[in-house]
Amino acid sequence: MMKGRSVTKEQKRWHDMLVNEVGCIACIWHGRVNNHCSIHHCDGRTKPHAHWYVLPLCELHHQHGGEGVAFHHNKFRFEQRYGTQEELLQRCCELLARGGQDIPAGFMAWLDGTEIEA
Repeated sequence: MMKGRSVTKEQKRWHDMLVNEVGCIACIWHGRVNNHCSIHHCDGRTKPHAHWYVLPLCELHHQHGGEGVAFHHNKFRFEQRYGTQEELLQRCCELLARGGQDIPAGFMAWLDGTEIEA
């Protein structure tokens, strides 16, 4: 079991929304829809915002794609190719909004800097 904060119900809903409604944000860059993904924590798992600052990534783009493809293989090259984590999260939010999804209040509070625990 990985160390870190427990995921709240609202954060779990956020993760599910990212995986099911957006899918792998890097695959979208290639024009593909891939909902077979997991949640990448952009800033670890122990900070108060840990479960809000996340991206949906498939196995290839998360850990196993090699140089310039997988985030955990080479963050710099991944971000050169696909954009920074902040830019990718913004893209996720745009796609969710365009699809009529409601962004969770806890995420919006974190984004606004008024963070609340859900």
